[in-house]
Amino acid sequence: MKKLVVKVDLHDDRDRSKAMRVVSGFGGIGSLSMDSKDNKLTVSGDFDPVKVVNKLRKSWHTEIVSVGAAEEDDGKKDEGKKDDQVANLVKAYEAYYPTPVTYYCVPPGETPNCVIC
Repeated sequence: MKKLVVKVDLHDDRDRSKAMRVVSGFGGIGSLSMDSKDNKLTVSGDFDPVKVVNKLRKSWHTEIVSVGAAEEDDGKKDEGKKDDQVANLVKAYEAYYPTPVTYYCVPPGETPNCVIC
């Protein structure tokens, strides 16, 4: 079982329900919850976190907060090892799928005082 927490820039209830519908369409999703105040989406189950984040990034700006194994009831955690695994996974994901760059084009008629040499 895996647990994925992502921060998604959602503006209204329509976006929230659409994001929940998109993620729930993946196979192996055990539970899905949304914190509306912080715009954090928590997904747990047997799924591929990379595919889920890629699907969300197609429509919204998405940041990975944490990825790891779902917490068990035993309470035996190795925090240092878990943090290293999450950091390595986030680095590998960001290296493989860089954040898209947005370019803005200003028509030349709107800035007559600007001169580019």
